Amino acid sequence: MRIVSGKYRGRRISAPKQLPVRPTTDMAKEALFNILNNQYYFDDISVLDLFSGTGNISYEFASRGTERITAIDANYGCIRFINQTAESFNMPIKTIKSDVYKFLESSKQKHTIIFADPPYGFEIDEFSKIPQLVFQNELLEDHGLLIVEHSKHTKLDTLEHFSYSKSYGGNMFSFFENETS
Repeated sequence: MRIVSGKYRGRRISAPKQLPVRPTTDMAKEALFNILNNQYYFDDISVLDLFSGTGNISYEFASRGTERITAIDANYGCIRFINQTAESFNMPIKTIKSDVYKFLESSKQKHTIIFADPPYGFEIDEFSKIPQLVFQNELLEDHGLLIVEHSKHTKLDTLEHFSYSKSYGGNMFSFFENETS
């Protein structure tokens, strides 16, 4: 995996093979950040990276100047790897080892962008719980976005707050917004 743009553009990051992850492809990540680049100034936003895995998305935001990034993952190895990588690049990424759903149930902090990359094998009810908790607990700032990465075979367009989706190869990003955004 590599960092696509920003201060650390082109840097390669190799995650340990034993981590239970499936990093977002460089092509999909580049397309996603092209969308976000037209909507946000990265140095002005707050990002919550759920099911953060290798930290791939967090590193991309940090490379582009985002100072407020929180990465959540239940796997200790993933959290340790993100901490080591963030420290080596001097990136401002705060990590929390937690079950994502428990974190969303108890969190009160609002974010501009919440990115979730749960396992592709999740059932629809597991996917639907993510936007449900985000919006029920008002975790998005005004004009904020929840982005859920999933397989193109999973359809999230019937979920509440769904706005639109974009497909890149086998990856799909579904975007969720407050109705007032």
